[in-house]
Amino acid sequence: MRVLLFWVCVLFTSIGFSQQIDTTVVSAAQRIIGLEFTKAEKDSMVDKLKNSQSNYQRMRAVPIPNSLVYPFAFNPAPIGYSVPKNQQKINWNLPTGVSVPKNKEALAYYSVAELASLIKSRKITSVELTEFFLGRLKKWGDTLECVITRTDSIAMAQAKQADAEIKAGKYRGPLHGIPYGLKDLFAVKGYKTTWGSVPYKDQYIDENAFVYEQLTKAGAVLCAKLTLGELAFADLWFGGRTRNPWNLKTGSSGSSAGSASSVVAGLLPFAIGTETLGSIVSPSHTCGATGLRPSFGTVSRSGAMVLSWSLDKVGPICRSAEDAAIVYYYIKGTDGKDPSAIEHVFNYTGQADPKKLRIGIAMNYFKNLPKNAPQWAVLDSLKAMGYQLQEVIFPDSSIYRFNMVDPILNAESAAAFDELTRSNQDDLIRRQDKNFWPNSFRAGRFVPAVEYINANRHRSTLIQELNAFMKSYDVIITPTYGGSQLAMTNLTGLPVVCLPVGFNATNGLPTSITFIGQLYHEEHILALAKAFQSRTAFHKKRPELFLQ
Repeated sequence: MRVLLFWVCVLFTSIGFSQQIDTTVVSAAQRIIGLEFTKAEKDSMVDKLKNSQSNYQRMRAVPIPNSLVYPFAFNPAPIGYSVPKNQQKINWNLPTGVSVPKNKEALAYYSVAELASLIKSRKITSVELTEFFLGRLKKWGDTLECVITRTDSIAMAQAKQADAEIKAGKYRGPLHGIPYGLKDLFAVKGYKTTWGSVPYKDQYIDENAFVYEQLTKAGAVLCAKLTLGELAFADLWFGGRTRNPWNLKTGSSGSSAGSASSVVAGLLPFAIGTETLGSIVSPSHTCGATGLRPSFGTVSRSGAMVLSWSLDKVGPICRSAEDAAIVYYYIKGTDGKDPSAIEHVFNYTGQADPKKLRIGIAMNYFKNLPKNAPQWAVLDSLKAMGYQLQEVIFPDSSIYRFNMVDPILNAESAAAFDELTRSNQDDLIRRQDKNFWPNSFRAGRFVPAVEYINANRHRSTLIQELNAFMKSYDVIITPTYGGSQLAMTNLTGLPVVCLPVGFNATNGLPTSITFIGQLYHEEHILALAKAFQSRTAFHKKRPELFLQ
């Protein structure tokens, strides 16, 4: 208990509180943590707290950039778990007979696989395709407020290289020559990396993010760096608010705001986003995209802005599950620069055998939906396709016994943006309400180290119990915002795919459903999502304004 108060007092003084530390200060600080100490105990602490305050002053004198590696790696695997290693060859089976449409604007909504077929067969060049999408970005980017930087120069250079390689018979795979966009928290040499935030809007980072390097190896063509809510929260950024293609009066949600908005509006075939606590799922749900949040650690985050070392994840936002599978295959892996990143297999076949796939339905969440909610029709469609759906209770209240996210996310994000808070540059952030980052970063400094560590110890129990539950199912189907599952699956690193299933009767905007998978087994949720999308057309709905 004394150690706990010690850290609270240190944190209490760390934001510049200059009052002399005495027993009165200790008395005030102990209220934050809900502990009581005797007068003698408080008096005994004072000298140690003064020494600690002096030591922290010396520590703060040494610069600590956001990119400085945290040397402890979060591992989402339960004790005794073996990460699958045997990668099998994937045959993508690109569609045949694909032709360039008479109305070229229709290319905007071709799938990645269809565009790959056109490029591989040399019915269109990467240069032509890149010029087309750069034109779409130029025409609609300001309307949607979804683009921070167009990368025309590098795009054209990469497209010309792709065409030369393909002409020479050096085809790299289905992303070769395909345009895409990056959320602007990934560093690319020679271009600003703004993090969507006023204090960093002119920032250059002399590094290429791992995910950019992976896509470059695959032959993909970077066309734009896309908007994100400031420092990866919501859809308000330093240049505006990213819009929902279905209703420009509303936002796209976030924080992978520009990634979802641009893909749904046909400005790009796919984009890369990140998620800490909903930043792929939320804009995919709101805009009607198909978003994959992979298992934690399966894509290295080197060269990306850090918000939370133990929660940040990288994943694709696309228009179909098949496209998400293709992109994920080429971005997964590690460069050794992210202590939490691993190599794991992704043995995707695109087949979801109704006789083999074990599917659970989180009925404790579904029962809260209106009877006419589109999510119910998903279950009917899957049953009609021959899938056996077992009604289950997702173990929400039984194993998620308190809010574990706040102490973990608040402490880690406050550390990641320590310099921003201490320099008062956080005052430049557009939102200053109590629910946005500046206030969270300040409050995060008061999370006791003991409570942060213990929250993670409880998290280990959550990992064991939720993975034990998931052993019986390949897929759990849930309403996207059902109960506490979003927090639970982010904390445990489980993969999910969020896909559109229709429109909300109240606001007319897209709505979604979520498939949860076993750790490191993205192939099952993507295969089931593909099967559903092969029998339905929700993912092919297009916002009318952007059909021109």
